[in-house]
Amino acid sequence: MTERIDFNILNLLELCPSSEVSSNGALKVEKDGMSLAVFNLDGEFYVTDDLCTHGPGSLSEGYIEGDVIECDFHNGAFNIRTGEVVTPPCMIPLRTYLVHTVDGKVYIDPSQSALASHAHQDCPLKKAD
Repeated sequence: MTERIDFNILNLLELCPSSEVSSNGALKVEKDGMSLAVFNLDGEFYVTDDLCTHGPGSLSEGYIEGDVIECDFHNGAFNIRTGEVVTPPCMIPLRTYLVHTVDGKVYIDPSQSALASHAHQDCPLKKAD
């Protein structure tokens, strides 16, 4: 059974061209008052808040190992896909966003969080093959 998530196309927020995020890297994007980290894990894109939930660290400047981002400020770590805390001193999970990639650009719907079981959804803007 495929779970459908309703969203309004007009709510999608364009963050950046996917080509700006290096493979297994991150890019900080500031848009509409939000500071976000866009991650490229082997061609799959994920977006989280950029600010560590424990301190002033920028997660886009942290260390990526697999699907874990380690904050360079206090060395706490989060799962990039789910936002769950992996390593203390962090205790509060990280906000994640539902990601859409369309025509080489990364979008999110700021009103919807990613789901741990499936963090991506085909966007209706995407042309059928």
